[in-house]
Amino acid sequence: MEKENTPCLLCKSNHTHLFTTGENRIYMHCNECDLVFVPPAYFISETEEKAKYDNHQNSIENQGYVDFLNRLLIPLQSFLPPNAKGLDFGCGPGPTLHQIMKQNGFEMDLYDYFYHPDQKIFTRKYDFITMTEVIEHLHHPYETLQTLWNMLKPGGVFGIMTAFRVEEFQNWYYKRDLTHIAFYSPKTFSHIAQKLDAKRIIPQSGVVILQK
Repeated sequence: MEKENTPCLLCKSNHTHLFTTGENRIYMHCNECDLVFVPPAYFISETEEKAKYDNHQNSIENQGYVDFLNRLLIPLQSFLPPNAKGLDFGCGPGPTLHQIMKQNGFEMDLYDYFYHPDQKIFTRKYDFITMTEVIEHLHHPYETLQTLWNMLKPGGVFGIMTAFRVEEFQNWYYKRDLTHIAFYSPKTFSHIAQKLDAKRIIPQSGVVILQK
């Protein structure tokens, strides 16, 4: 078992302590940024991780999934100029979000570590970037966020979706997914916004917009 002061995945602070245990792993809490995280020693392999993602059945024909994405996409569009160009980071095996945005007049590039590893996107600038149900999987969240933030044009927006951590964490379904290794709160996103010098908007629980 990890000792106290395991460095935080997000902010690297050593001011961490054991939060709880479960799923044959442990969960640490960071006093600085309020992240709850799984230490790297408990990460599953890339092969196991991809096998879980291969089972995802999300498509534009699934109205429930479209409604879920619209929790972010509808408020996000109010920040976008006409014909804005975006990036769907972590789009997964069946990209749906970019299809919805295309129907609404916005083009998007795709990137996913496993399914669309297009390195050219890192040389481009975007009006907006989306990260839906991705940030909870990231091994190096702040480094990834900083890289993407630098790819946003001035005035650009970064839309993020992830389930906010609940008080009844021990029995929370979201932590039972072993690909989920970081659990965020509104306070965590305040910390991120301060580090990035961003304006933080939370249209509803689990939806965050960071404006440059």
